[in-house]
Amino acid sequence: MQNLSTYNNYWYHSGGNPVKRLLWYIINSCIFNSYLFPINFLKIFLLKLFGAKIGKGVIIKPAVNIKYPWFLEIGNNTWIGEKVWIDNLAFIKIGSNCCLSQGCMLLTGNHNFKKTTFDLIVKPITIENGVWLGAKSIVCPGVVCHENSVLTVGTIATFDLEKNGIYAQNPLQKIKERVFE
Repeated sequence: MQNLSTYNNYWYHSGGNPVKRLLWYIINSCIFNSYLFPINFLKIFLLKLFGAKIGKGVIIKPAVNIKYPWFLEIGNNTWIGEKVWIDNLAFIKIGSNCCLSQGCMLLTGNHNFKKTTFDLIVKPITIENGVWLGAKSIVCPGVVCHENSVLTVGTIATFDLEKNGIYAQNPLQKIKERVFE
């Protein structure tokens, strides 16, 4: 049986001092994870101010939740849809011309269910150029979504997606190749 009283993630370092984390928490809650503040250029400015690397033409819709901007890189012309959750306990790199549709989640952390101490596990995520993550899809820790791959609505990526592959269903299956006209 797990014993959460023995949980200890002492080894994990979020990369931000407590004041920086508190300031980001307030900004994230009031500006990013809200429908009341739709001004995109200010969101980009704040992300950069807190250490994110953001390309040109990035669009961030309302109600987006970003854990730590200092662990985030986004290329050019990428769209982040409403209610996207970027839970980046580890580094997340999102390429150019990507679409993260409404409600999708990028999860870099998990827990080791085999240990009674429920140890934290973190692994980076890479979303290469041209990737489309469908609404309510989930990308799990350590996954690489290779160039132009597609993760369809509600699908969970537990392993790497091949270049130009279209993936659906749970458990995840490649269903066909993405072909551009």
